[in-house]
Amino acid sequence: MTSTTSNTAAADLDRISALCRYIETHLDESLTLDHLAGQAGLSRFHLQRRFKAVTGVSPRQYIEALRLRRFKSGLRDEAAVSDAITDAIFDAGFGSASRLYERTAAHLGMTPGQYRAGGKGVSLSYAVEQTELGPLLMAASDRGLCFVQFGDSEAGLLEQLASEFPQASITPMPASSAAQFSAWMQALSAHLQGRAPATGLPLDLRGTAFQHRVWTYLLSIPPGELRSYSEVAEGIGNPRAVRAVASACASNRVGVIVPCHRVIRGDGSLGGYRWGLDRKRALIDAERRMPPLAP
Repeated sequence: MTSTTSNTAAADLDRISALCRYIETHLDESLTLDHLAGQAGLSRFHLQRRFKAVTGVSPRQYIEALRLRRFKSGLRDEAAVSDAITDAIFDAGFGSASRLYERTAAHLGMTPGQYRAGGKGVSLSYAVEQTELGPLLMAASDRGLCFVQFGDSEAGLLEQLASEFPQASITPMPASSAAQFSAWMQALSAHLQGRAPATGLPLDLRGTAFQHRVWTYLLSIPPGELRSYSEVAEGIGNPRAVRAVASACASNRVGVIVPCHRVIRGDGSLGGYRWGLDRKRALIDAERRMPPLAP
């Protein structure tokens, strides 16, 4: 990398980092692209391109993720009064209830009222299979996979699932979904055996804006390659957030597919893994046996 290119990248990082801080403190205002471009001293086109290069998401996606996080926090914190949800909507910076419901559907996999009630009224289906790395439970909402975890037993995995979604309706995989679940399980099995990466599976991920940035970056790491926590922090444009990156990896509820096993310590040691270091090592070894991805 030339000195000029390096200086440009550093300047972009500083500029976009400052803009992110501005957005975080002005969420209740109308943050149009023109307004943000003027704040950053860039054209609309260059703001879009540079913002996504640094954060991995567009300015609009970043704003909505932050507002969603504030909204979710508001729902958890508000007293149980009839107008609590309405208050949380406007406190989060959304202009109207209808706009909020449009924006939150894909992120929560449930309505705001259902989220506030701990998933009440949401239906999850699950299946358990014995894999090369032990029992694995896969659960999905009507929007995608929200829980893929290893454990020591089916009973223990079901307890974890119930803890994640305490008010949801959790039932075994219905016959009507057998073919879909089977295809997902086969994809995961092929991954664990080092035959092919499990890509393209539908996900229903819930997390903060920062966590989504980390998880999106992890999904961009090719199978068989590794990154240090500091490299991930730099990759998402926040080089000082090494500990926060590690925390986001530990918060991952969709193992293998969101590949937090591809992140190791800077000294080359494996670091942590919520499903055990033996599984982390096995996943890395399996991915290194995979045929290279087609260009």
